[in-house]
Amino acid sequence: MTRDELNAHRLIKEAHEANARLHSRRHFLKESAMGLGALAMGSLLGSCGNLFSAKQTRIAYDPAHPLLPKSPPLVGKAKSVIYLHMAGAPSQLELFDFKPELMKMDGQDCPPSLLAGKKFAFITGVPKMLGPQAVFAKHGQSGALVSDNLPHFSTMVDDVTFLKAVKTDQFNHAPAQLLVHTGSPRLGRPSMGSWVTYGLGSENQNLPGYVVLTSGGSFPDAGKSVWGSGFLPSVYQGVQCRSEGDPVLFIKDPDGMNRDLRKASIEAINKANEQQYQEYNDPEILSRIAQYEMAYRMQISAPEVMNINDEPAYIHEMYGTQPGKACFANNVLLARKLVEKGVRYIQLFDWGWDAHGDNPHNSLNIGLKNKCRSIDRPITALLLDLKQRGLLEETLVVWGGEFGRTPMMENRNGIQNPFKGRDHHTEAFTIWMAGGGVKKGFTHGETDEIGYSAISGKVDAFDIQATILNQLGFDHEQFTYPFQGRPFRLTDVAGKVITEIVA
Repeated sequence: MTRDELNAHRLIKEAHEANARLHSRRHFLKESAMGLGALAMGSLLGSCGNLFSAKQTRIAYDPAHPLLPKSPPLVGKAKSVIYLHMAGAPSQLELFDFKPELMKMDGQDCPPSLLAGKKFAFITGVPKMLGPQAVFAKHGQSGALVSDNLPHFSTMVDDVTFLKAVKTDQFNHAPAQLLVHTGSPRLGRPSMGSWVTYGLGSENQNLPGYVVLTSGGSFPDAGKSVWGSGFLPSVYQGVQCRSEGDPVLFIKDPDGMNRDLRKASIEAINKANEQQYQEYNDPEILSRIAQYEMAYRMQISAPEVMNINDEPAYIHEMYGTQPGKACFANNVLLARKLVEKGVRYIQLFDWGWDAHGDNPHNSLNIGLKNKCRSIDRPITALLLDLKQRGLLEETLVVWGGEFGRTPMMENRNGIQNPFKGRDHHTEAFTIWMAGGGVKKGFTHGETDEIGYSAISGKVDAFDIQATILNQLGFDHEQFTYPFQGRPFRLTDVAGKVITEIVA
């Protein structure tokens, strides 16, 4: 038997097995039990619906074509989002929030008022205060303060809005990352990218509407949940792509399977799916059919879009890319290409920003500087490139971490760390945005004289989520999805648009 005949035989066998499962009593009882349980739960929780506004945004969801482009209910200034998350939480005190008073306190015992009633991830006893480990200067017409850790980015401050008084209530990485991207510190909620693609679809039917790119050698602490679809249809979860090797795992056909046989296999699978849909009327089955068909199209379109080798030499120089390797610069260039191709939401995670000071890689004067060096040119190039292509005004670029860093040095277990570092801090950190209809050369919010607490312009993850949705044309309070008997939204029962930064 030839390889093609063997593959065809396996496909026929799989189809017969799927058909047998569909008509088995065990399968019927399993599905019925789940269905009855869901009905019972829905009836019990149905009364919760009045907790939310009766006026909800209805999304025209077609399960057979779930990623068809849709118009937002409001006028949105942005068409797509590039979210750059520095996993581990970069220190705002070494990048954007300069505090001369903190420099004067360097080496002194931390005042008791900063410790009383507070929880920290690692600090115990009385730590020493730690002055800024960078040199700051004003840049641009806006006079924004940026440290010498980001010399290239400092040239772009007049295109950026800084949010310097961001707060959170989570001081551990995974819950804090989930809160930023899903609106909840616990597992199970849809990510912001899933909400956006659910609401807007995609302008390119040959690529996912939501693409995730990772760098730094590891996933974020919250894992793939930060780009999951939660209770939204699974077609809206983020699709992880790579800048090294095949852009998507298993995108190539196995040896012995040609394009015609692949098409025949998908047609056979979807025929079984269609039969299952006729029997159960589950819209998720139609989404599954659409995903199989997209996967088939992606085998042609994804390798072409995800190939950066054909970019001109000046672009590679501009971004500092390393073709053939997995790195942040490659991912940033891919983000620009994906925006050009109509992908709605591109999420970049760069791991390695946890500057505790317990080793050289986690220190402010070694590790942080190296991380800044790896992102400085690429991010600057992204903003310049989008701007020169006329894409920045319709692309919202967001940069930030999951929380901030303390003004005092970390003393893990009461013992000073061997290198200079800071503990996790929930009271204040910096996030910046550019393009997508936000103000240029603007700063919103302020922290106290040592950068410990936000004193004006306080915002949180829900406010940032509400603002991103607003720029895309959604009222976050009305943009909902029915689940467990009530309408859920990304911002749950909180959040307000940061109108001060909207142009």
